[in-house]
Amino acid sequence: MARVRLPEPLGERELVVDNDTVFTADDAEPPTLRRCGKLGCHPPATGCTTASCEQALIAVDAPEHAYRDAEHCDARWLVLDFSWRTGPACGDDTKDSACTSRLGDRCFFRAEHSGRQPVLESAAGGCRAVQRREPAFPTALCAGLAPLSSSLHPSYPPPTAKAATPR
Repeated sequence: MARVRLPEPLGERELVVDNDTVFTADDAEPPTLRRCGKLGCHPPATGCTTASCEQALIAVDAPEHAYRDAEHCDARWLVLDFSWRTGPACGDDTKDSACTSRLGDRCFFRAEHSGRQPVLESAAGGCRAVQRREPAFPTALCAGLAPLSSSLHPSYPPPTAKAATPR
């Protein structure tokens, strides 16, 4: 904890330290300040909105240029399929397979006061995996989920151990 003495009351303004750490008096008990998160001091309300889905992508550290392929949501729960390009920058070239290569993922989220929180990442279809982790997850949001394509979500088994060779 650090104490900062300001020449005048902060009021509606925000306090910025080192150009990227921001604090606000909003929702803080004076004289303390609240540190703002990646979505700013006033993040969007959790719901079935674009901003809420963007917050969910941040929560799972999705690649910067990921895009949402599908979402299933209600006020408390979210299933988000997303993918990102992995090949060279090719512009609009869709004939070269290197230009259309991509990876993807599926994440399940619960709404919390601080925004969407990840519950599980799973490429499996249906509800079994998520309801094993979170029994309250609604069947209506996961029953119709097909497994992610293995081309989107490849599996890399561990290398086999080689027998020690005597010298």
